[in-house]
Amino acid sequence: MIAIALAIFFCMATTETTGLTGSALLARVKELGANASKTEQVRACGYVSVKKDGTERLNFTAFYEALLDAKGHSFGGGEPGKPGRKLSFNTKIQFNGNLMVGKAYTTMLGFAPGDEFEIKLGRGRITLLPAGSSDGDD
Repeated sequence: MIAIALAIFFCMATTETTGLTGSALLARVKELGANASKTEQVRACGYVSVKKDGTERLNFTAFYEALLDAKGHSFGGGEPGKPGRKLSFNTKIQFNGNLMVGKAYTTMLGFAPGDEFEIKLGRGRITLLPAGSSDGDD
């Protein structure tokens, strides 16, 4: 209830301005050059809200999201209506030499605790096959 009241207050207490987007945003940032501070870039590109008391609020997050979008980078992806991270399908060798495959992957593939796998090595890759499967050799 308090969060809703704060959100309503915030919406009533600021006046949003629309910032530059796309190629116009990229051109303005390039024009400002590397010597411009982050604050100067955000302000010059129009990512500023004016509070009810007349003070400015710089919208850094909206600026950076628009900048990433203008450069063709999407983030926070996933399906619409499904919050959370996208699986990267990358992993690293742990400090102790183990290779971790996270729960999100094993759940997605229907694996359960106690399932056994055969490890096949070949051509610079590691393949995990369910124990007893007859999948072809690599």
